[in-house]
Amino acid sequence: MTAVLFDFSGTLFRIESTESWLRAVLAEADLALSEPELAKAVQALDAAGALPGGSPPTHVPEHLAEVWATRDSSAELHRAAYTGLSRQVPLPDPGLHDVLYDRHRTPAAWAPYPDAVEVLRSLRERGIAVGVVSNIGWDLRPVFREHDLDPYVDAYVLSYEHGIQKPDARLFAAACEALGTDPRDALMVGDDRRADGGAAALGIGVHFVDHLPVTERPDGLRPVLDLVG
Repeated sequence: MTAVLFDFSGTLFRIESTESWLRAVLAEADLALSEPELAKAVQALDAAGALPGGSPPTHVPEHLAEVWATRDSSAELHRAAYTGLSRQVPLPDPGLHDVLYDRHRTPAAWAPYPDAVEVLRSLRERGIAVGVVSNIGWDLRPVFREHDLDPYVDAYVLSYEHGIQKPDARLFAAACEALGTDPRDALMVGDDRRADGGAAALGIGVHFVDHLPVTERPDGLRPVLDLVG
């Protein structure tokens, strides 16, 4: 094994809770909701799937269906999809929907899984290249830099920069090319069986982790070290 490709959300990092997300934006805007109102808004945002990296939508409105299906292929579509879902939920100020979207792109909204730095550091020490292959609509590199994981990543292959979404094999091929590795000598680690499983079409090995809160998955990445040998 010469390279390991990692998904971002739900694999190396996890987004904050919907409650934390909404509270942070309300505090920044100097707005307040009563606790019952806050709980109702959090539940509605969860059901809408408005938080990227959070719960998937229980229903995608017809007018957003096409945007939702292609959301990770461009920055514009990603914002349109998630702010469109968010706008299904009434908030004290309509401008909060864009502020919520901007909040989720900040390093403060993300936390690495407890074993992420250990695993990435061990791979670096073994001379194994590391790539991040993510379906996303914004530049996640600042998140890695802020949390001190950037030194262990050799290449970032982001869907919106290529106009291609996983499970399209071309995105995984681009990652292998960037790392100078044969796909048959690479491993893809992710939490989405459909999207990340697309790597198998190139002969890349695939390993799945559970998309759980950070506190509930302390060592889900460590098996990767045994898999690479």
